[in-house]
Amino acid sequence: MNDCLLELQQVSYRYPDGSLGLNDCSLAIRRGSRNVLIGANGAGKTTLFQHANGLLRPQTGIVRYAGGAVDYGRAGLRQLRSRVGLVFQNPDRQLFSASVAEDVSFGPLNLGLDTASVRRRVADALQAVGMGEFGGRPVHNLSFGQKKRVCIAGVLAMQPELLILDEPMAGLDHTMQQELLAVLDKLHGRGITLLLATHDIDFAYRWAERIHLMAAGRCTATLAAGELGSHGAELAAVGLPLPEIITLQRALAGHGLLSAGARPRCAADLLAALNQTKESPCQFALI
Repeated sequence: MNDCLLELQQVSYRYPDGSLGLNDCSLAIRRGSRNVLIGANGAGKTTLFQHANGLLRPQTGIVRYAGGAVDYGRAGLRQLRSRVGLVFQNPDRQLFSASVAEDVSFGPLNLGLDTASVRRRVADALQAVGMGEFGGRPVHNLSFGQKKRVCIAGVLAMQPELLILDEPMAGLDHTMQQELLAVLDKLHGRGITLLLATHDIDFAYRWAERIHLMAAGRCTATLAAGELGSHGAELAAVGLPLPEIITLQRALAGHGLLSAGARPRCAADLLAALNQTKESPCQFALI
């Protein structure tokens, strides 16, 4: 089985007004991986996502899915969009039916599935995002976070292999973010490949397996998240700092309070590493 699920090869795209979308951009997403695409506003993240889903077509270069070049005919695009699900940043761009169940059923119905199959897919998708009891609710009565979940359910009802989310944490409070992350972790556990856009390098370091840096329409680097501390120059080149947890780990190691080889990815990891460090004078104060 081909390990590369999605690949862009030297893709370029300019919008009709002349603004740059992608500029000789190359990117590879491994099957079953958790990925973050990170860069400033205007770096090309959304344009890249729209190419991955076939909403935009490269002016130069090629997009491949599961080893084959994307077919931009009607049947080819329908197949691609059943395998690559895209969730927009603003859920109101994606929700248009009166009720939750109607909205989630739209994709499966367009696949020509029978009524019983569509109902099963809708029920399974809503259950997967913790919205199993909301099928009959009017969409306009949902909270912002609930609307985002319904958008994900609508994509899941197509049974995709790759789920792409554009700034999924935008507009969500801390509790809703944690709930959404729990949903994404569950989906990844089911074998779905994940690709998220974010501006938050600390979140990217904590959550992702691979981090793809974007600037001026190009993927400038693909980094293993666990090795991010060795790539400060690449991060600085696209205007990003090292994650704060790396800076803190290095300061603690410099004072002999933590092993220099420790690689905590979040605060909980850091506290666990400190608790394992014998005779650390700050050990009990931090608990």
